[in-house]
Amino acid sequence: MEIGKTIRALRAKKGVTQEQAAACLGVSCQAVSKWETNASLPDITLLPAIAAYFGVTIDELFQMPAEARFEQIENMLDREGHIAPEAFNQAAAFLSQATVDDPKSVRAWTDLADLYNHRAQYDHYLAAEYAKRAMALAPEAKPGWVAYLEAMGGVYGDEWYDNHFEVIEYFKQFVEQNPDNFLGYYALIENLMADGRHEEAAPYIQRLRTIRDDYLPLFYLGDAALYRGDRAEALRLWDAGVEKSPDAWQAWCSRADRIKKLGMWDEAEADYEKCFAMQSPPRLTDGLYSLEQMHEQKKDWAAAIRDYERILEVNEHDYDDTVAETDRIREKIARLQKLAGEG
Repeated sequence: MEIGKTIRALRAKKGVTQEQAAACLGVSCQAVSKWETNASLPDITLLPAIAAYFGVTIDELFQMPAEARFEQIENMLDREGHIAPEAFNQAAAFLSQATVDDPKSVRAWTDLADLYNHRAQYDHYLAAEYAKRAMALAPEAKPGWVAYLEAMGGVYGDEWYDNHFEVIEYFKQFVEQNPDNFLGYYALIENLMADGRHEEAAPYIQRLRTIRDDYLPLFYLGDAALYRGDRAEALRLWDAGVEKSPDAWQAWCSRADRIKKLGMWDEAEADYEKCFAMQSPPRLTDGLYSLEQMHEQKKDWAAAIRDYERILEVNEHDYDDTVAETDRIREKIARLQKLAGEG
């Protein structure tokens, strides 16, 4: 039995109208109607309340096809900032069983990883807020400082903490087993570069060129040149990367990311704008966030506000935006508006 039919049957058994059920569950009457006609599925976060209202277990309520369960969980991951513990446990139980039923289900393993990463991200957000309170109370105490850096993925200034040794070793094995896999080389080279192991990255960059001879290997070679202190050669190689792939918005964004760090802000701003203009929906907002950071550093509050307003517009039109994400951006806009007023 599909969940819509289950809800309709349970409502009839309980002797309540759609309006009464909707009022008790905190949703619109239209939402209940859509559930019962299978026009839409209830958010997974509502399942505990729905089950409790009708006096059944979630297992009894959840007589729906596996495909619908997958879609519901994936929608929850996209839309919810925080997943309630009971909803998390139900999703984890379903996905874990799915990996038992089909150990080769890439979707089940990926969704399971995304589920735990989602919880970790929210937990790190909370941890950062708690750590900031601890630091405000005891600025000289190291534990709060360490907790904040761990929550935010910051740099400790300690090689033991800051290196990516385990990630690098994993991807070294990965590319040996998957010698034509672009993503493996991408992850390996990025982490080698992050650790300053540019010479070690060189042969992997050459391997990457045999798989994907576009802008990216040239950008990596430019990074290595900059590490050696040859700024002019780095700029030449990054320019060559854009010239090689002028129709790839990623190339413009990649150059902007690099020249921004060299203080070439006007040039970087032009590249970020080019990158954004080249994209078709659904557009990525990475460049807009980078622009906002640059404008905020320059104390150009009006420009920074416009960047956030464009991010809101993209989220609204290109994605099924979450209330939580919109609220966070509006809070940032309010903060910038206050700074603009003080200026």
